[in-house]
Amino acid sequence: MQNFEQWILIHEIPLRMTFTFGVLGLMALWETLSPRRKPLLSKPLRWLNNLSLVLLNNLMVRALFPTAAVGVAAFAHSRGWGLFNLYNLPFPWIILVSILTLDLVIYLQHVMFHAVPALWRLHRVHHADPDFDVTTGLRFHPLEILLSLGIKAAAIIVLGAPIVAVIVFEILLNATAMFNHGNVRLPKRLDQLLRLLVVTPDMHRVHHSVEDDEANSNFGFNLPWWDRLLGTYRDSPRAGHTAMTIGIHKLRDSRQVTWLPGMLMIPFSSPVSGYVINRRGWNGFRKNKEKR
Repeated sequence: MQNFEQWILIHEIPLRMTFTFGVLGLMALWETLSPRRKPLLSKPLRWLNNLSLVLLNNLMVRALFPTAAVGVAAFAHSRGWGLFNLYNLPFPWIILVSILTLDLVIYLQHVMFHAVPALWRLHRVHHADPDFDVTTGLRFHPLEILLSLGIKAAAIIVLGAPIVAVIVFEILLNATAMFNHGNVRLPKRLDQLLRLLVVTPDMHRVHHSVEDDEANSNFGFNLPWWDRLLGTYRDSPRAGHTAMTIGIHKLRDSRQVTWLPGMLMIPFSSPVSGYVINRRGWNGFRKNKEKR
């Protein structure tokens, strides 16, 4: 295990780049060969702007926090902070529990970004994409990225999560986020089997519905278990995957939701009204058409 730890630390950057560009390339090819839905907007235009936002976020994080979450884990370990630095447990179990706990934290963070109006303003950048493909999984406002990093850092410090666990978790989260946002077709039986272990594109697509009760479900990015255990799981959208409308009702201007300057301004425009996370009843909610 010590040799594995040293190897993954040495090869952290190549591993991240290999998984990121590898999964992005494979999903792009899969979307081309077997798309689930027909795109509404120009794919090259969306990709240019979505990936420009990704580049901006990465440059910002590297400039402000060069070592990011891995640096936090190293700092906590050097100070002996966190539960796993206080108790002598088998290292494989520490890695496993760290990854599972961090995934639960990301799930709870996602719920919080829907529940708190001020945070929802930021998270709308992700949901406002009128199409749903691999680049949607990487599209977040820079301020949300910074807040997410802070929440993740706090969890790492409390846990005392090892550096290796943090690296493995971030690689998995990045890869599965691209996978479950893919505009790809999976056989229904295979999709149902995969949902026992990982969030699938059909499962997560429900979360990107314009309908609030559907958007307030399926919060998991990596593991599907939290939605099932905590009551936020929904099997499929009412309108079906090919007919459902993706995005946000009040954000339909392509200049605002597709172009980079418009995306960056979304948190500061279009007031959030009538938005409550516990509106999960469809019949009653349908009569009250206040949308996000």
